[in-house]
Amino acid sequence: MSDDTDSTRRLGATELRVGPVAYGCWRFSGTDVATATEKIETALDCGMNLIDTADIYGFDGTAGFGDAEELLGRVLAGSPGLRDRMVLATKGGIRKPVPYDQSATYLARACEDSLRRLGVDHVDLYQVHRPDVLTHPADLAATLTSLVERGLVREVGLSNFTVAHTRAVLAHLERPLATTQPQFSALHTEPLDDGTLDLCCEVGTTPLAWSPLAGGRLATAPEDERAARVAPVLDRLAEREGVDRSAVALAWVMRHPAGAVPIVGSQRPERIRAAAAATRVRLDRRDFYDVLVASRGERLP
Repeated sequence: MSDDTDSTRRLGATELRVGPVAYGCWRFSGTDVATATEKIETALDCGMNLIDTADIYGFDGTAGFGDAEELLGRVLAGSPGLRDRMVLATKGGIRKPVPYDQSATYLARACEDSLRRLGVDHVDLYQVHRPDVLTHPADLAATLTSLVERGLVREVGLSNFTVAHTRAVLAHLERPLATTQPQFSALHTEPLDDGTLDLCCEVGTTPLAWSPLAGGRLATAPEDERAARVAPVLDRLAEREGVDRSAVALAWVMRHPAGAVPIVGSQRPERIRAAAAATRVRLDRRDFYDVLVASRGERLP
């Protein structure tokens, strides 16, 4: 349970504090530095100080590996003061076409390469992007500990790991696990039932929810049956709260007691500012369950 007295949230048991909404760089690459800088500045001005990227962002299947990190690095080089305003996070452990590699040699090199592309000497949070079942959890824990001891990263996290995978790493990790990053939205509610958010409450790890707007399906006209059921409920709550549907969808993710931080990837400054309105939304239990029932299309038992 959060012990925060201000609007920020602590990442796990660490000293890192972030805004209740984060900004993600999945679609960040492919633009100029000025445009990219505007997006980062807008996010920071809106209190989204956790900036989340990954070495695989920008990869189109054949080229572009590291492009998002490189562009963010150019933003930081052009506006050095931005680094002090952010909690900088990146991810590694995907090696195409393998596709996953968390061996000590590769993961250490992946982290070093990320730092080089970003133009920094360390990141605040380094996350393992997806589990490599051929790396023993004890070896992965040792590698993560080594990265911290070398001063390359401050804290560590996991992404897209099952509860079993996470527990296996935790059994060997000598430091707190700051974060875990599941897919979680009003259209992807599995973390409510598969133990992901329960484990976060149990061990004090902060969930960072990726795709909290379901890849944009909750922000646009519904194109499938499930979204069509959820949209009217979100719209009703949005009208009551004086915000748009996206803000309510983000607030729904934030409502869980695990203290989930949704990661938004909007590419337009006005949409980034609109997402920040989620912090003003107040959803009670009935509101939360109304959305959940609509998403699942059946009454809860």
